[in-house]
Formats: sequence, C-alpha cells, structure tokens
Amino acid sequence: MTSTNTARPAHWKWLVCGLLLFASMLLYMDRQTLPNVATRVTTEFKLKQEQYGDVEMYFGYAFAVGAFLWGCVADRWSVRWLYPMLVLGWSAMGFFTGLVKDYEGLLICRTLLGFFEAGHWPCALKTTQRLLAREERTMGNSVLQSGASIGAITTPLVMSFMLNGRTEPGVWRHPFLVIGAIGVLWVVGWFALLKERDFAESPVTPARAGDLQSPSESPASQTGGDCKSPAQSSGADANFFSVFSDRRFWALVVVVAAINVCWQIVRAWLPKFLIEGKGYLEADALRFNSLYYIATDIGCLAAGAAALWLVKRGWEVHRSRATVFGVCALLTSLTGLAAVLPRGWALLGVLLVVAAASLGLFPCYYSFSQELSTKHQGKVTGILGTVAWATSSPCQKFFGRLADQTGSFNEGIALAGLTPLIGYVALMLLWHEPRPAAEPTK
Repeated sequence: MTSTNTARPAHWKWLVCGLLLFASMLLYMDRQTLPNVATRVTTEFKLKQEQYGDVEMYFGYAFAVGAFLWGCVADRWSVRWLYPMLVLGWSAMGFFTGLVKDYEGLLICRTLLGFFEAGHWPCALKTTQRLLAREERTMGNSVLQSGASIGAITTPLVMSFMLNGRTEPGVWRHPFLVIGAIGVLWVVGWFALLKERDFAESPVTPARAGDLQSPSESPASQTGGDCKSPAQSSGADANFFSVFSDRRFWALVVVVAAINVCWQIVRAWLPKFLIEGKGYLEADALRFNSLYYIATDIGCLAAGAAALWLVKRGWEVHRSRATVFGVCALLTSLTGLAAVLPRGWALLGVLLVVAAASLGLFPCYYSFSQELSTKHQGKVTGILGTVAWATSSPCQKFFGRLADQTGSFNEGIALAGLTPLIGYVALMLLWHEPRPAAEPTK
C-alpha cells in the first residue's frame, strides 16, 4: 500500500508540525493569561490561595474528563474537523474569562477552558503519528510541545505591554479578549494546509538494527502484502483492551502523572512564588516568566534533538529516549534548591535549569505513548491525559492549602520537582520492548 502523503513535498510534514506548534502556543496563551495576573485577580475577587487552587483544580478535572472523551472521539471522527472545533471552543472560553464579574463566573470559564483544551493532545498526536515516521516522531513531538513554551513566553510579554504598569481594577481583562480572538486565524491555516486524505495512514520506514521489527516489516513481507508500522502490528490494534495488559501502558500511567504534577504546579504558581514568595515586582516576575518559558522551549527541542542524535550514533530508539528522560527527571529535582535560595541570580538560574528539564520530559513521554497502538492512539492519549489531570489537579488545591497554612510556597515547589524521578523509576521497572520478530527461514 502506498502512503497517501507521498505526493506531498518533503518539507510539508514539518510545516504541519509548525502549525501544531502554533496550536500549542495558542493553548498556552489562553491558559497562562490567568496565572500571569493571578495576584491581581485574587486581590480583586478577595480570594484565598486555596480558592485560586480550586480554579486550577476544576480546570484540571475538566481537562481529565475531556482528555478521555476527545481521545475516543478522535479515533472515530475526522481529526481534520474535530481539531478546529476544539480550538474555537477553548479560544471562546479564554475570551469570555475577560468578561467575568465574579468568582463563580471565573470558575465556569476556566473549567470549560480545560474541557476544550483537552482535545488538543489526542488530535495533535494523532496527526504526528500519521504524518511522521517512527524515528522522526520525538523530534516532531518536540516541535509540537515547544509551542507551549512559545505561548508561555509570549503571554507575559503581551500582558506586560497591554497592562503597561496600570493597576486600576479590571485592566487585567483586556489581554484575555485579545488572546482569545486569535484562534480563528489558526483554523484558517489548518483547513488550508491539510486535506482529509492526509490522515489515511502512517508512513513506513525501514527498521533499524536493534529496533522493534514486526513480521510485516521483514524483508520477505516487504516484497508483497501490506506493510505496517510496529505499533500497527501489535495486539493492541486488534483489540483495544489488550493495551491494559501491556506493562508499558502502566509504566506510562505513572510517568504521565509524575511529569504533570511537576509541570502543572510550577506553571500555575510560579508568578505567585516569585511575587508573593520571593518579593519580586510584578513587572520583573512577568519578564522572568518569559525567560523561564524560553528555557522550557530550549529544553524541549534539545530533548528531541538529543534523542535523535543518540539514535544516529547507533543507540536503540527506546534507550535514547529513556536516557534523555532520566537526565531531565534528575534536573527537575533542583526545585528543592530553588525553594531555599533567596531572591537573586542563583535562584533564577536554578529555575531556568528546572524549566528546560521539566518540558524536556514531554516529547520523550509522547513518543513512548505512540508505541502502544496506532489504531487506538486517540484513546490511549485520552486515557493517559485523564490520568495526568486527575492526579495533578487535586495537587493544586493541596498546594494552595499548604501555602495558606505555612505562609510560604517553598515546600510545595520543592515537592513538585521530585515527582519526575518517580516516573523514571517506573519506566525502568515496567517498560520492556517487545522482542524483535525472528527472520523468516529462507
């Protein structure tokens, strides 16, 4: 069977990855508007830290429900139509956040924002899985994920420009309206660049020595019959429920929970940690927030490039990914040092290292998840996304309560950075590559 994408120029698939980067960017811009003005909002609405934690918690719970729902829908409905519907949905909720009049309205808008944003990852990963060969996916997923950093970098700069030092009540609303309206532009680009036929099947590339080889990839099978990728020939594609008997799936359950607790806690609380915890001015904290997410973008792209470099040096694909993941997990634990450092360059430097490492974990995780199934990629992504948000969301409330009780953000920040190490241990203990198929007897 010939891939339907063979008529496309070689650079086309990377243009699509760039469009996915833009989607991730918009998603994070709509998401990060609130944390960047969290001190203003909690002051204006007279909220406790735990109440702000509740907003993040309900956002996360809605994301958990949406991840499973949209993951199932992505496997049954056209991603070409589903994806832009979701982008418009979360953009509208970001826009309406700028119009809320009370805490209840804020809670509703942020909850629905999480619900619609949850569909981004099943749709985006379905797209990279169908368009990219196996060895290209970690790099492609790095490009996709790096959009989150670019959005998080851009948001505080846009907000700093729009706020322009003004402190009157309600001025924080304007960036929500502007950022929420941008989603329409992405939808136009999506329909212009992709057609329905582009989602027909995954590309096939020759197996590398030491990598997983399915019977259908053997030299004999390539002379006749259909060719499938390793994931396509797995039992998980014949029966979705066989995924749950795969130890690799349970390794990823722990991994996705661990890396998301670290990422989501720091994402939601970093501005407060700097402003209220370490005594920085809002303008300085916003500028550093941009620098922080520049570091996450560098770390994300570096993780993908490092994994690809190791493969080109002869490393087996999984070994390269696991090594990069382990290094990143070790570096995120430096939040413990950040918690005890005083305000100054040393603190900011450590936070930048944590930033790079915390997002560098994600392209490795996405590539691990793409090994389980091709046919059911949307459901696999959705279920793991549900696990991620169901476990990280209550941690937001716990973090807020801990901050109220101790009067400090240090303990929560320190604990959050340790969780990726738990994921790495689970990966080492539970992940086993399927045994390569034996060469057919001639």
